[in-house]
Amino acid sequence: MSFKNPTDRWGPVSQVLHWTIAALIVAVAVIGLWMDTLPRSPRTIEIYALHKSIGLTILVLATLRLAWRFYAGAPATLAGLPRWQVRIASLTHAALYAVMFAMPLSGWLLNAAAGYPLQWFGLFNVPRVIERSEALHEFAEGVHDIGFWVLLVLVVAHAAAAFHHHLFREDDTLRRMLPGRRISRTGESA
Repeated sequence: MSFKNPTDRWGPVSQVLHWTIAALIVAVAVIGLWMDTLPRSPRTIEIYALHKSIGLTILVLATLRLAWRFYAGAPATLAGLPRWQVRIASLTHAALYAVMFAMPLSGWLLNAAAGYPLQWFGLFNVPRVIERSEALHEFAEGVHDIGFWVLLVLVVAHAAAAFHHHLFREDDTLRRMLPGRRISRTGESA
């Protein structure tokens, strides 16, 4: 069995990275929204630390995913898709990658500029990238806040497009990212 991406679907490594990152993005977003409502306490600091650790994990996995995509390639574009849809899909994917890097990097910068230590799940300290700076903290916080809303819009658009293709166009766009054998609309293995 080859782990690389075949021409008709995403391979198992790409699928695991995609769905793991998707789940982590949902988790970090929910935690991020929730933690801003909490009063300052030791428990709140633990929740912030969890948010930061998940964000760093997304950064590492997004780096691996991008490297894997360069190595393993991508499946061929589905036949019959209008050129504008292919172009929008490419732009959306590029924007998703950009935001998957911008969010954890801006969070790391925000944390360092605030002068807080950064640990990955309490296992090791992450290097401080800059010295404390109120101006840089404000800038990074703005990027992080805006990035959240940009990411939300992109994820919703990405998921909506996948469901549109699955439910209305009845093509393999979504099935190509699902594990297992692709199943046609008639229920037979394809």
